[in-house]
Amino acid sequence: MFQGFRKFLSEVSGGEKHPAHFGHNDYRLAAAALLVHAAAIDGDVSDVERDKLHTLIKQQFDLDEATTDELLVEATQAENESIDLYHFTSLINRSLEDDARRRVVEMMWEITYADGKVDEFESNLIWRAADLLGISSRERIELGHQVAQRRGIT
Repeated sequence: MFQGFRKFLSEVSGGEKHPAHFGHNDYRLAAAALLVHAAAIDGDVSDVERDKLHTLIKQQFDLDEATTDELLVEATQAENESIDLYHFTSLINRSLEDDARRRVVEMMWEITYADGKVDEFESNLIWRAADLLGISSRERIELGHQVAQRRGIT
């Protein structure tokens, strides 16, 4: 399922192994891993989802190209090694205030809407992550509607 995404990340990083730049307790790694999971949960990471993922992470965390690529590689590895969402969401809860946690959920919606549609796996993932992040159902749904409206999806 992740083979195409791994290949993309390998190409971006030149196939080289880099020492971990982002610590296991870095909320950016946790947030990026949730976004990687959102992009890949439907079994296919499209080019538009890859581009959106890269752009969101670069802009949200104010990173340069190389650091963004490094974070994506590390986030993909962390996501592949994870057994649940709790590790990521608990770190985000300890590190970020309410507005920043809402922004993580909003970014998850942006990733899932990148290809113009949200399937049941994506919707369920956002529901579970938002719940673990302390974001109410009303806020989660509202954030999804806002992202859909910005993208012209009704």
